[in-house]
Amino acid sequence: QLQLVESGGGLVQPGGSLRLSCAASGFTLDYYAIGWFRQAPGKEREGVSCISRRGSSTNYADSVKGRFTISRDNAKNTVYLQMNSLKPEDTAVYYCATAFGCSDYDPNLFFSWGQGTQVTVSS
Repeated sequence: QLQLVESGGGLVQPGGSLRLSCAASGFTLDYYAIGWFRQAPGKEREGVSCISRRGSSTNYADSVKGRFTISRDNAKNTVYLQMNSLKPEDTAVYYCATAFGCSDYDPNLFFSWGQGTQVTVSS
């Protein structure tokens, strides 16, 4: 029923850019707020960014503020994460997930998750 598919990850040099996509399948994405999370090896999953169901409100983790931009195109049933000025510490598997509100990035409040896409920032 609720299924999200991330894409757009890959290998990029420090200072480079990537745009991640989160596409919905089996439901209308604009019914939900969408959060982006990431998990690096040996670390817990952390919230990166979140956007409200209509895109009127967005928020970002301090570590990515000013470099990442979240947006959504409800007509295409897709949410995007534009990542600029990438740093090696951004290396992680990135996930998108649904919730009824962005809250404080509590993973327990996000109930449907994608499979993740790998982002590697290295020279």
